[in-house]
Amino acid sequence: MREVSFHLASGRILGIVGRTGSGKSTLSRLLFRLYDPQSGEIRVGNHPLPTLQLRSLRHHIGMVTQEVQIFHASVRDNLTLFNSTISDEQIKQALVEVEMSGWLATLPNGLDTIIGAAGEGLSAGEAQLLAFARVFLSNPGIIVLDEASSRLDPATEHRIEQAIHKLLAGRTALVIAHRLKTIQRVDDILLLENGRIREWGTRADLEKDPNSHFSRLLHTAPASDNSIANQPELATDRD
Repeated sequence: MREVSFHLASGRILGIVGRTGSGKSTLSRLLFRLYDPQSGEIRVGNHPLPTLQLRSLRHHIGMVTQEVQIFHASVRDNLTLFNSTISDEQIKQALVEVEMSGWLATLPNGLDTIIGAAGEGLSAGEAQLLAFARVFLSNPGIIVLDEASSRLDPATEHRIEQAIHKLLAGRTALVIAHRLKTIQRVDDILLLENGRIREWGTRADLEKDPNSHFSRLLHTAPASDNSIANQPELATDRD
């Protein structure tokens, strides 16, 4: 990534869009300090990331990715990530938030039920909802959401949409957007291309500007699946 500079105000939701390989996931990984930039810096609350304790940083930033890590452990440990200070009452409330309390009631040993390391016994949608429950338990101020691209049944997709709606309420968020539906909930748009910012502005302004790259991207997205992640490069003049 080169020459990337922007500011996201507290409580705003940023939609990050662009072709596959444009730098969307790289940006989220830099924020989470999965690796550090070779030059420049990222600040949270005006504090450069390296000045913050890594554990504290990751406690205040919740990340939900397309790949959900499931451990060969109890439902309780999978949700708390082996944090014994989190009570069962808190866990059950988080499951209520993602509409998984009914699922919990079907388990033979409740929160003590063992889940396989490969997620045996869980559907793709259930694993994704458990990932959201983990974030509800940590209650972070910043959310990084790389929405699942799996095709889910309508009922499960609705539950995930509801979980996203609750999770983003009142929080600062970076949403790597793959579908048009996700775009409708963001405040600002960052369009990346080849590791650089191609366009930046409020979603409303860019949508109504017929000359914006984002507006053209919306109009060229396939109607069949509303995907905007793998569009061919826009045929536009460069300055």
